[in-house]
Amino acid sequence: MSRIRRYIVKPSVSAAAVIAVMGVLSSAPPAGAQEMEPRAFSASPIGTNFLIAGYTRTTGGVSTDPSLPISNVQAVINSGTLGYQRTFGLFGHTASAAVVLPYLQSDISGQLEDQSREVSRSGPGDLRVRLTANLFGGPALTPAEFAQRAPTTTLGASLIIVAPTGQYIPSRLINIGSNRWAFKPEIGLSTPFARRWLADAYVGTWLFTDNTNYLGLRRSQSPLVSTQFHLSFNLSLRAWAAFDATFYGGGRISVSGARNVERQQNTRLGGTISLPMGRRQSIKVNASRGAWVRLGSNFTTVGVSWSLVWGL
Repeated sequence: MSRIRRYIVKPSVSAAAVIAVMGVLSSAPPAGAQEMEPRAFSASPIGTNFLIAGYTRTTGGVSTDPSLPISNVQAVINSGTLGYQRTFGLFGHTASAAVVLPYLQSDISGQLEDQSREVSRSGPGDLRVRLTANLFGGPALTPAEFAQRAPTTTLGASLIIVAPTGQYIPSRLINIGSNRWAFKPEIGLSTPFARRWLADAYVGTWLFTDNTNYLGLRRSQSPLVSTQFHLSFNLSLRAWAAFDATFYGGGRISVSGARNVERQQNTRLGGTISLPMGRRQSIKVNASRGAWVRLGSNFTTVGVSWSLVWGL
């Protein structure tokens, strides 16, 4: 997409908007604004370890401002993840720490004026750390105590930290890594009802530091508010299925002080099913797609993950 560079020679609102639209694509996977994770605040016995491996395929496009010279932006993003999580007690409540290492491969195409352009990228993504603690409910229990407990309403808080460890080349318009830090404080409520049902609701905000070397310019992004809602049903003791919904808005992008006139806004719907594989393993399959998009990525996502648990 070398012709995009001529829109960057004189930093203007139009030039910044072009960069911002492409930046939505390059930063969407590591930022994770569209993530939908049912039972993220569910309690587990302390001392439990989880090893998680996953694969996600994301396809779709970016809804752009029609006044821009770029259109029909499409992407196919394949991502693999490897993660580890451990639960522990904190002030009498259950807490956990997790780390996730992603690897991404993407093919992106678009129309710049009357010219078609394509680009492929692959490499390690930005490392992600998640810290979670229950504030109400979810007492720290041993595996034996946990097996005898009755499910109760829990209120938890978490902090996601995304570190700029991914592959990043400053001269590229589109990168795997984002070359900035991102933080997402979040609060979540989980409540069981009607014996087998569980409802989850989360509210969080992504906060971003600046990318100080984005094609030689400074790229800034305002906070991005994210909400999630999940309604899940226990199929058996360890199997469950969930309906998922998320909404996010904000994240207006500016490049060297020239602000993009639009803000991202997206609603997504999806579903998740988790099934046991023996005593210590499980597999989870999820799918989601954009239901309403004002500006930003409009993706269809399908993923599968495997987990191994020990310490119970």
